[in-house]
Amino acid sequence: MTAPGLFTADRVAAMGSGPLYLRLRRLLEHAIAGGVLGEGEALPTERDIAELTELSRVTVRRAVDDLVKQGRLIRRHGSGTFVAPSVSRVEQSLSLLTSFTEDMARRGLTSRSEWLERIVAAPSPDEMMVLGLSVGDTVSRLERLRIADEVPMAIERASIIGSFLPDPASVTDSLYDALDRRSARPCRATQRISARNVDEREASLLKVATGEAALYIERVSYLPNGRVIEFTRSVYRGDAYDFVAELKIPER
Repeated sequence: MTAPGLFTADRVAAMGSGPLYLRLRRLLEHAIAGGVLGEGEALPTERDIAELTELSRVTVRRAVDDLVKQGRLIRRHGSGTFVAPSVSRVEQSLSLLTSFTEDMARRGLTSRSEWLERIVAAPSPDEMMVLGLSVGDTVSRLERLRIADEVPMAIERASIIGSFLPDPASVTDSLYDALDRRSARPCRATQRISARNVDEREASLLKVATGEAALYIERVSYLPNGRVIEFTRSVYRGDAYDFVAELKIPER
């Protein structure tokens, strides 16, 4: 379908009720999901879309802005607006205790983090209970956006017993490497995985729509002596991750 055939007033009107910008956004979403607008394809200019759909440029800009914020469209200065590439799904084994950095490196992906918080603080009630802390103890909190090949993949918030990581700013890349240098690398962990919908802040960081499905994971990690050292809560993009477990039939 050509751009003139896609962008018409009738097609916008067919996108249900609601504000005009929302109808146009739905039209674009359906065109992207259905492959009518392919990965890397350039959109007509906002002026052209406005003329074709008989909408104002303000309305067109609002619809396009929403999809840019969600990561479905990309603006390139001086070049225009393009359909963003789809996210490649990553398989992560549930039987291996590894860091995000190690996981991505094994897959040949370039990973990096954007730090959102690195502080030493008094533990919350949840942290006190999980980490076995008392009043007067501290935790090092590290929250970061995890990115692979420039695609936001997860928001990770780790709480580490303060005595094992007194300076969270010393962690520049892999948390487990930093703990290993202090002879405090976890050797096993339990994970609880559940489904949830991202809130507005999480959606903005992960470049997805507010309310989209995500995986929420709580990890509790242990030292060889059985002491809990790590309590991590992560939100993973639902369209980017598959968690895989190997199952065996028990011996009789």
